[in-house]
Amino acid sequence: MKITVAGLAAGLTLMLTLPAQAADARGEWARPSGSSRIKIASCGGALCGTLVWLKSPRKDVKNPDPAKRSRPLVGSRTVLGMKPSGKAGQWKGKVYNAEDGKTYTGFMTMDGNNKLKLEGCVLGGLICKGETWSRVR
Repeated sequence: MKITVAGLAAGLTLMLTLPAQAADARGEWARPSGSSRIKIASCGGALCGTLVWLKSPRKDVKNPDPAKRSRPLVGSRTVLGMKPSGKAGQWKGKVYNAEDGKTYTGFMTMDGNNKLKLEGCVLGGLICKGETWSRVR
């Protein structure tokens, strides 16, 4: 197969004239373990995530606020105030980890249309731990 300069130029022109598709993190996502699902939706001028399903429902027993320890985790917000970070397909905000009851600086990064990496970080983002979630809807 022979590629001509004119053919290459036409292909590049077509690619440059197509509208850029912005990564959209809104939707329902599942952890790799299948243990929970979170729904990412708009909240004000940011994105937030609400826990919508747990394989083994439980209460928020590690919450630092004693008044919230008896509430079910399903329905609670775990991703808070994510705003564009300045990097393509990435948002920065806060992530609540019910496993230890702590809130961390968080990052969400799209990987294509059906993968979302969610990280919680300490020390100003020097140490981060996370996992890549899969889109359910």
